[in-house]
Amino acid sequence: MERSAIYAGSFDPVTLGHVDVVERASRLFSTITIAVADNSAKTSIFSPSERLAQLERCFAERANIKVMQFEGLVVECARRLGASILIRGIRTVSDFEYELRMAQANSQLAREIETVFMTTRPQYAFISSTLVREIVTLGGDVSGMVPATIVGELLQRLAPKGKDPCGCYPTVRETSR
Repeated sequence: MERSAIYAGSFDPVTLGHVDVVERASRLFSTITIAVADNSAKTSIFSPSERLAQLERCFAERANIKVMQFEGLVVECARRLGASILIRGIRTVSDFEYELRMAQANSQLAREIETVFMTTRPQYAFISSTLVREIVTLGGDVSGMVPATIVGELLQRLAPKGKDPCGCYPTVRETSR
């Protein structure tokens, strides 16, 4: 039986936690559509089309994973695509509380669409897009948190300028008089 699922989010930026959830879900469902939210109320570092391209590069070799952009309610997007499952990644108890409320609201709006929660693997549980943005902004290394295909874009967009080749910020040295 063909079962299509949607994994929606802002993916700003996509993390290895996101990639792991998609990879695992792709073994459970015939088709996974990654739906990139276009939420103009949120301030994003990458445009929806840039995020779409990043995700397409991540999953270019996977025939059963598609990427699209959407606006509005995810359940309406699922209906249009004929998807019966919403995939949600859960890292923490607080994620679960929020996602449970969203699943209940979505169930009220579209009873035919189920939400499936997938817990994050422990090595990715601490990673969030917000944390990645903060680390890059402060000059840290996020290569173990995001796909290698987007590290350069992140650094170009967010890395602090004025670092020397060793990755240190220049310091002002006191001179003796």
